[in-house]
Amino acid sequence: MNSKISLPNSHILGYPRIGAQRELKWALEQYWRGDIDQHQLKKVGSDLRHQHWQDQKEAGLSFVTVGDFAWYDQVLNTSMLLGHIPARHQHGFPDLDALFRVARGQAPSGCSCAAADMTKWFNTNYHYIVPEFSEDDRFTVAWTQLFEEIVEAQKADHKVKPVLLGPLSYLWLGKSDDDTAWNRLSLLPRLQAAYQSVLQRLADLDIEWVQIDEPILVLDLPEEWQRAFKLTYQVIKNKSKVLLTTYFESIETYWPWIQSLNVDGIHIDVSVAPQQLDPIIDDLPDNWVLSIGAINGRNVWRADLAHWLERLQPIYEHLNERLWIGSSCSLLHVPVDLKVESELPDNVRTRFAFAHQKLSEISLLAKGIQGDTVNIQRCYEYTLTSNNWSESVSSVASRVTTFTHITDTDVDRSLPFIDRAQLQKNALGLPLLPTTTIGSFPQTEQLRQWRKAWRLGDITESAYVEHMKEYIADTISRQEQIGLDVLVHGEPERNDMVEYFTSALDGFVNTQLGWVQSYGSRCVKPAIVVADIHRSQPITVEWTRYAQSLTHKPVKGMLTGPTTILAWTFPREDVSKEVMAHQIAIALKEEVADLQQSGIRVIQIDEPAIRELLPLKQDQQAAYLNWAVKAFKLSASSAKPETQIHTHMCYSEFNDIFSSVAALDADVITIETSRSAMSLLRGFEDFSYPNAIGPGVYDIHSPNVPTVNEIKTLVEKATQWIPIERLWINPDCGLKTRQWTETELALTNMVKAAEVLRTENQSVD
Repeated sequence: MNSKISLPNSHILGYPRIGAQRELKWALEQYWRGDIDQHQLKKVGSDLRHQHWQDQKEAGLSFVTVGDFAWYDQVLNTSMLLGHIPARHQHGFPDLDALFRVARGQAPSGCSCAAADMTKWFNTNYHYIVPEFSEDDRFTVAWTQLFEEIVEAQKADHKVKPVLLGPLSYLWLGKSDDDTAWNRLSLLPRLQAAYQSVLQRLADLDIEWVQIDEPILVLDLPEEWQRAFKLTYQVIKNKSKVLLTTYFESIETYWPWIQSLNVDGIHIDVSVAPQQLDPIIDDLPDNWVLSIGAINGRNVWRADLAHWLERLQPIYEHLNERLWIGSSCSLLHVPVDLKVESELPDNVRTRFAFAHQKLSEISLLAKGIQGDTVNIQRCYEYTLTSNNWSESVSSVASRVTTFTHITDTDVDRSLPFIDRAQLQKNALGLPLLPTTTIGSFPQTEQLRQWRKAWRLGDITESAYVEHMKEYIADTISRQEQIGLDVLVHGEPERNDMVEYFTSALDGFVNTQLGWVQSYGSRCVKPAIVVADIHRSQPITVEWTRYAQSLTHKPVKGMLTGPTTILAWTFPREDVSKEVMAHQIAIALKEEVADLQQSGIRVIQIDEPAIRELLPLKQDQQAAYLNWAVKAFKLSASSAKPETQIHTHMCYSEFNDIFSSVAALDADVITIETSRSAMSLLRGFEDFSYPNAIGPGVYDIHSPNVPTVNEIKTLVEKATQWIPIERLWINPDCGLKTRQWTETELALTNMVKAAEVLRTENQSVD
């Protein structure tokens, strides 16, 4: 046994960039509105970085991580670093506004043009801007933000570990117009040369360790992509040491050849895949470090430090300084700081750890592993404070069931779609190419003030209700004037599509400031599952019934689906996701029944996250899809045949789960397709989708207003794959982040495009 010579190195893979009070969000939005200039925006970014670096240093971590800060997302940062942005956005490059034009289609300077595609980061609710590749692409180091931030941190006397997205993952995560005509890996030699230049710049800055993220190593990769790793890391490596970083799943399958790569260490995520630890330790190359991601970067429960202490101490005895302790992944997936939460019950609060607290967990575990008696005792005391959380937190007796008794008969609609469709056509009287929206309408400042005043007790319940009814009435009137066919009440009472339901269902707790970045300036505030989930009273019925009373057109009841509620909350760790999803589904089934009883003929159950929870390993996907589909169908199972069930999905790749999407058996599905110019629909060439579908015809995340002809062109493109009689016309997502002026202009153009297409297709029944 080797003698102990030093503490294990401790570090994180990344830190939330948005700020504990969402400082970056507010600054970005002020800049986009023109309220502050670029210098003021950059000052906010610099202040946040310095605070985050100082927090890591004061927690006792061995390194501060630099390069995790982004104005929009880290993949777009990589595109900027490599000078690889679409030609339509290059005016003024490398000015910061070029970055915003790629992300949003618009910036304070430069032309308005189509934003780049956006999709989910692996199986998380974080979004990234998709790189666009063409056969003649070139890469060169063109954006110096990374190097400037390193110098900034070094001047502040920090020991710096930069983070880069690896070249293979960057290439894999992008898209090209036609991958069948050429192999994207043909770009790799040019990309390798650019990464050589980046790593040389880092070496020139005296960087000892570079964290290079290659998260695609947890996927089921084609053999040619696996083979590409060896040459790539042989070519790009220089004198800076490389920590090859993986997360979200196991790399055990690839471990035999990963050992041959020209790197200096490996980071693995053992919070989600602990089974990979022993095989990797057994065959760890003699000169490599092993960074163990023991502290879960994707959930908010305190770590079981006693467990990890006992598990990792023998490994430390073997590896000594070659053992590193870290977060499982970047901490950007959890809220920033528990200290700002003053209203959480004590029996709950003491069991949580947000990003700031996880810094201390990592540091304490590293100190305890070394064998110091005081820190070992602190690890055990920390664990005793947080153990048995489910027994202490649950407010109801455990009623968890496995739901194995739920059969297809229990969840299937009573008639097949073809029969339901005729009943719904007779009941609703909709035209060819019906128009609708996804659910939410602009959340004005006045609306937010009303909600805040009611929450703080500054206005009465009755005054709040009247304000909400005013907004609903105005929203219904605007939709009727525009000419939409199926209306919505606009969701003025909802701060967030998930939080609204978790606040109304038993079994969740909600935070005050537990914000997590979703993309750009957009943040969500996930609730936390702390007990069995059930519905004690109707949630949406009164608002929807009021909206329906104002119009003869159908008004959609708007619900968030069971898998999405689960995906966008922090789950319990003692109960399976399947059980929690089915508990939520039963609550929604009751809500559907009450909406229907109140005269609501169209009900939308949104499932934008059903693709998000899909396991990254193919051999685990069938089981997940089985219970996720069952949960959705269970939530809709109280609907009569003449009640039209819609669902909505956005910003994910669905082509590989089309059969499961079809199995949901929603009467109408609306999906995001505008940013990808309908390319998501290519999957329908090989899969005949049986029900109705509304491919989004304009991008609501861009302030650009689409023209009638642009919308018409996209719908005509969609008819290549979907029969026109089963097509709907709608935006690609909710409209809560938009302004009324642009919303009404865009929807007016959308309705005009539908009218033109109906005239051109009068012969279609």
